[in-house]
Amino acid sequence: MADIIPINNKLDLANEKKAGLIRKRKISAVQKVLQCTHCAFKCEKCGTQIERETKAPIEPKRDLRVPYNFCDACKLEYIDYIERLKGGGDPDCYWHNDAWIDAWKTWTDYQSSVDRYLKSKEFKRLLQEFKQTGPEK
Repeated sequence: MADIIPINNKLDLANEKKAGLIRKRKISAVQKVLQCTHCAFKCEKCGTQIERETKAPIEPKRDLRVPYNFCDACKLEYIDYIERLKGGGDPDCYWHNDAWIDAWKTWTDYQSSVDRYLKSKEFKRLLQEFKQTGPEK
């Protein structure tokens, strides 16, 4: 009889286990979004490591036409994508065809979708929960 666990204790343990799983899922959701989509040291398009200057420049070299953190190759491709949407672009890059334009459009649409998610009231609520209680509570 000493090994019988009261039902209340069993329910409490089940609830704690469920809360722990939910907490892990929340932590994982935040980690994936923040680590995978906003790494300052990798190209947002291809994922390659971005070279950073060893000395901090007086002014950051940010091309205002490029709202993403790209490696040099992807930055040139993005600029050509924008130029092609305006009817221009580099005619020597014959491989920048309709399928290539569609790939870039799909990628930029995905980036917009992720941005909308980050700005959603639900994601902001999740971040607020972490600020109030911390991830381990």
